This record gives sequence, C-alpha cells and structure tokens, in this order.
Amino acid sequence: MAGHFEALPGGGAAVPLDEVEISILRSLAVQLLELIGPGDEPVAGEDPLAALFAEGPTEPPSDPALRRLFPDAYADDDEELRQAAADFRRYTENDLRTRKRDDALTVVRTLDGLSASGEGGAVLKLTPDESRAWLGSLNDLRLTIGTRLEVKDEDQGEELYRLPDDDPRKPMVMAYLWLGALQETLVETLMS
Repeated sequence: MAGHFEALPGGGAAVPLDEVEISILRSLAVQLLELIGPGDEPVAGEDPLAALFAEGPTEPPSDPALRRLFPDAYADDDEELRQAAADFRRYTENDLRTRKRDDALTVVRTLDGLSASGEGGAVLKLTPDESRAWLGSLNDLRLTIGTRLEVKDEDQGEELYRLPDDDPRKPMVMAYLWLGALQETLVETLMS
C-alpha cells in the first residue's frame, strides 16, 4: 500500500490504488457512514427554513469514537461552560454530521466510479472539491481508528507499528498508519 497522492493540472489530486486498497477504503468509508448514522430526510411540505434551525442533541455521544468526531466545544467543569457546550452542540452537530456523511459518501462514490486499469487497480482522480471531501473523510477515519486503538499521541502510533504480527490489533494499526500516509500526501498535494 505505497500509493500516494499527486497533484493534477488545474487542481485536484490523483492516487494509484490496487483492488485491495480500493476495497479497504470503501469498506472503511461505509463503516464510517454506519457509525455517523443516517441523516434526517426533509419531510414533504416541511418548511426548508425551519429545517435549518432544527435543534440537535445537547449531550455528547456515548461512543468514544463519535465523541472524538463530535467533541464538546468547551472542556471544563464549570457549569456555565457545560451549558455553552450543550448550546453549541445543539446548533452545530447536525450540520457537522451531514458534512462528515457527505465526505464519506464522496469517498464511496468516487471509488465506485473507478475503472480498472487492467492490472488489478486504477488511478483515482479527484476534483478539488472531491479532494477536500477525501481529506475530511481520511481525517475522520484516522480519528475513529485511533480512538478504537486508544492512540493518545503520534509517538504511540509509531509504537503500535512494532506490534507482533499475531496481535489482533495489527490490521487496524496498519490501516491507521496507511490512512495517515495517504492523508499526509493529500495535504501536501493540496498545498502545492
């Protein structure tokens, strides 16, 4: 899994992926969609402006990975700050969930739109907007996997790399490190 993103003329990015990489990325994106959950579909006849002001949850999610994806705005034991965090969550989490869901859907759709190159893989070519969605989704995937692995800092991620092959966490660690490398080359590509 040595592919890395490269800039495309006019913006966007491209990366060669083999069939296994495509399958892994698609599977991870689908799992992220399942974790985030379905969106609220507008009800026929409902005022679209009212939907903009629909209130979301006020409490952080119970799942640690979701709590990492949707953190509190303020981390403090002060009652006033807890109330401010609840208010902030109420008015922002639904939109944040929608954006994260849209980013993951972009990953799935762009992977589904690939044509095989005949060598068991393909070159994924992304527009600038698709590249930004991929960057968001790669970040969300790394945060989720890192939370499941209980990674607290980057140095610990390197320690996990040295796990024995028979450790049941090894495949998840390899995905975590690979996603990090993809994310890094995509950031570099978008900044060039």
